[in-house]
Amino acid sequence: MRQNISSGTKWEQLAGYSRAVKIGQMVFVSGTTATDDNGQVVGVGDAYAQTIFIIQKIERALKQAGASLDDVVRTRVYLTDVSHWEAVARAHATFFADIRPANTMLEISRLIGDEYLVEIEVDAVVNS
Repeated sequence: MRQNISSGTKWEQLAGYSRAVKIGQMVFVSGTTATDDNGQVVGVGDAYAQTIFIIQKIERALKQAGASLDDVVRTRVYLTDVSHWEAVARAHATFFADIRPANTMLEISRLIGDEYLVEIEVDAVVNS
């Protein structure tokens, strides 16, 4: 059975996507940026702070799906400037040092807004 998880932002309806989708034991969390509930960018100019906020936001979506960070098997990290990789890696390790999901980190030319330095998506298997 499919379960769509929404964070309630206007962007989900506008673009036709879900914050996360759970099918069976699999949970797929959409690309997530450091945007708070009021639409404001968190951690402007600070890739570490953005990464911490993003993973906490992802964790909330996972909980709605009956999963946790412990269930994450893959992360994909998109950076607008690869020179931030160490700060982002340290923040990632804050949550995943013991879980150790497969990970991909890529530099891309741009994200949806100029203040975003990082976007992360994850895949999880419940009770993995």
